[in-house]
Amino acid sequence: MSSRKNILIGCTGSVATIKLPILVQKIRDLDCETEIKIIVTKHAEHFFSPEDIPTQVEIHRDEDEWASWRVRGDPVLHIDLGKWADVMIIAPMDANSLAKIAQGLCDNLLLCTARAWDFSKPLFFCPAMNTRMWDHPITGSQIETLKSWGMREIPCVAKTLMCGDTGLGAMAEVDTIVERLAGCLREMELRN
Repeated sequence: MSSRKNILIGCTGSVATIKLPILVQKIRDLDCETEIKIIVTKHAEHFFSPEDIPTQVEIHRDEDEWASWRVRGDPVLHIDLGKWADVMIIAPMDANSLAKIAQGLCDNLLLCTARAWDFSKPLFFCPAMNTRMWDHPITGSQIETLKSWGMREIPCVAKTLMCGDTGLGAMAEVDTIVERLAGCLREMELRN
């Protein structure tokens, strides 16, 4: 793969966000030129340290949206990020963000970016939630709604969760996410 690709990673308020530094590093290790930017929700910030992210990788927060816009003609961050990115990955996507996206709500920078996404470009999502939340009857229909719009699910896995419960709901392994991304980037390269 030779052409540069812009990867946008979104993280929501799931404990799986602790894997963000590993995800970033493994994407950077792919045999291709990539630039990475990250959007974190307020609750995602609880689960990682910005010092664990390479300094070349920009981290965007809700307040950045409001700091960049003052008057008509100023940049609109959620639009600019969506235009910049070739691929978006929401990893992890917690139950709250899943529900909001499925209903069209967009009350933070990440959800606004997802709402304004151009679906001619790939958008992957990696559900991550407690097994009891995963098993709730509404979860399946929300997942199907996102997929019907063209979003690509990287399914959750079964394991013992941080809370001690065992079952489906854990975010897919980082290697699985990176493999899916790498396959997507190869397809994009072949089309160009």
